Amino acid sequence: MRITNSMIRNNTSNNMSTNKGYVDTLNTQMSTQKKIDRPSDDPVIAIRALRLRSSLSEINQYYEKNIPDAESWLEVTETALKNMESILTDVYRQCVNGATDHLKESDRNTILTNLQKLREQVYAEGNADYAGRTVFTGYKTNKSLTFGEDTSDTSYNITQKLEFEDITQKTYYSGLSSVPTTDDLTAGNLPAGNVEDHTYSRVRLAYDNIDNITQLQYKDANGNLQDIEGMEITYLDADGNTQTATVSYNVHNYTDWQNAQNLNVGDNEVIFVKETGELILGKNVAAYMNSEKPDMVVSYDKTGFKKGEVRPEHYFDCIDTTNANPANHITYTKEDQEINYTIAFGQTLAVNTQASDVFDSSIGRDIDELTDAVQMAITAHKKVSDIENLMKEEKYAGEEDQALLQQWLDAAEKEASYADDNMKNLYSEGISSFQSYLSDVVLAKTDVGSKGSRLALTKSRMSEQQMTFKKLKSTNEDKELSDIIIDYTAAYNAYQASMQAASKAIKQTLLDYI
Repeated sequence: MRITNSMIRNNTSNNMSTNKGYVDTLNTQMSTQKKIDRPSDDPVIAIRALRLRSSLSEINQYYEKNIPDAESWLEVTETALKNMESILTDVYRQCVNGATDHLKESDRNTILTNLQKLREQVYAEGNADYAGRTVFTGYKTNKSLTFGEDTSDTSYNITQKLEFEDITQKTYYSGLSSVPTTDDLTAGNLPAGNVEDHTYSRVRLAYDNIDNITQLQYKDANGNLQDIEGMEITYLDADGNTQTATVSYNVHNYTDWQNAQNLNVGDNEVIFVKETGELILGKNVAAYMNSEKPDMVVSYDKTGFKKGEVRPEHYFDCIDTTNANPANHITYTKEDQEINYTIAFGQTLAVNTQASDVFDSSIGRDIDELTDAVQMAITAHKKVSDIENLMKEEKYAGEEDQALLQQWLDAAEKEASYADDNMKNLYSEGISSFQSYLSDVVLAKTDVGSKGSRLALTKSRMSEQQMTFKKLKSTNEDKELSDIIIDYTAAYNAYQASMQAASKAIKQTLLDYI
């Protein structure tokens, strides 16, 4: 094969260009400390870099954003649960104190004051928020758990599902005494009332001061909803014979019920008391319910809520009917609303705890009844004290006045005795109830702690994965500066040598050999 000078020049130029290109590549690597400058430099490195960068980006999202966000959410939740546990523990202790037989006036006043303060705090912890998002309200993070102030125009239609376990016993009192006036004593009037107790089975709704019940139903043996009014019940009469009756349903204001019926309830009757939000069951109806154990569904309207009362949408199926236009009514359906954070590849964690699972809607109602019982006892004992003071006055020192005042005193002492017994019984029941509420909170706190432990393990794993992927990414893309300098020096020397060799080869011609 004949080698010409032009071939030598061309090959020399190509080789020099190759060496120069390699020097330029190494010079770029020296500046960037990267193996490649563009994907075409090495497609294998480029593809691997895309995959590693994508994985590292996900890990950074989990480790630097999602996990810290979930940690903060759980910390806020745990703090609120600890505070709620402390509040319920205080209420429990008040129940233990209230259940004693030997309470002085100062003791009753102390219990009342403590309960009133605790009532204000009981659901306040449920309004805890993280970064402006309420942590106990499911997806409705823009709404607080409770009403922040008294409202008189807010209206809801609430559908509350009740179980037969919600049927409890309660004692009501009629014929309460009073302190005689001067006119009473002058006229020789005797006490108008004779306090009596009436114990009934009742179902308590989540709210008091109800406008009206729109639907009162129970589930029959086939699971179908039937109206309680007019339902057929069977019961045993005094002789042990089975009888059948039809349930009647009546609505009363508490005052009307007390005055007109003296708190009587027919054996086959259900009475709804608006002010207290209670369904009071007659003897036969209660027996039938306890025997057949049907679930109940009650729909009712309520207008106006007090500060600290829970919002219905967090606990029940309901319709916000505040707006007069039905087209603007808002319907809420109670459902499980977990807020899940993705904390690792294919791993999610539900960070929220829902109020309906922890803060029972009955807590506030129970505290209200305990408060009312203490207030009743305080009022009753004050009547006794006031009458005793009247008996000490000189103008009533006569035998007839003393005998008359003694009858008033006997009536007041009887009421005070009833009030003390009622308070003691309610507080004894409260011990069990608030132990149950405490158990729910402790269980929720344990669950949050368990989630925190899982999150900590995941965080540790994500930290290690982050380091591993950073190392893999660096190994794939980066190049040590010392290695680049060595390669660059060698390439530059080769380039210089090639130029010197080219200068000798290119300048020679055929004439040099003639």
